[in-house]
Amino acid sequence: MNSIAPTILIVPGLREHVPNHWQTLLAARLPKVLSVAPLEHDKLSCAARVDAIERAMATLEGPVIIVAHSAGAMMVAHWAAACDTSKVRGALLAAPADLETPMPAGYPTKEVLNEHGWLPIPRKTLPFASIVAASSNDPLTRLERAQGFARAWGSRLVELGEVGHLNPASGHGEWLQAQELIRELT
Repeated sequence: MNSIAPTILIVPGLREHVPNHWQTLLAARLPKVLSVAPLEHDKLSCAARVDAIERAMATLEGPVIIVAHSAGAMMVAHWAAACDTSKVRGALLAAPADLETPMPAGYPTKEVLNEHGWLPIPRKTLPFASIVAASSNDPLTRLERAQGFARAWGSRLVELGEVGHLNPASGHGEWLQAQELIRELT
């Protein structure tokens, strides 16, 4: 086992870094953390998001644990299918957004997501340990769909109960269980 503590790479969803979001709060508490930088252009481009993950990974030395939320989980699936994943020891994929089904008002349509390269969602086994943490009442992903993503990616599924989309809009800020799941991956 590698004795070097892993760097935590935060991969936010399409809304990027949000104050009081559990990822933002987690990043402030951890000693070795890097967040994927917000995009200035091509904000809906899946390829630009994958490239942002790849650029962040290129700056890191030693092992990495990825902590992704929402569409960030889908970004990681796309990235893992196309890039060198050798630094990654594990990934926490929380509240994955099901971009293949219609999203609530205010989110990009399935057609727009398809135009920007998000579809289909990769369903290849991830080449590293992973945990999908899913809500039973997430407005962006039915639990059955999250279960299917976990199976396809070879991930352990952790059912969180009724926590919505696990974001400030659903009444969540701190998510202390994230640290427990990260420890499990290390």
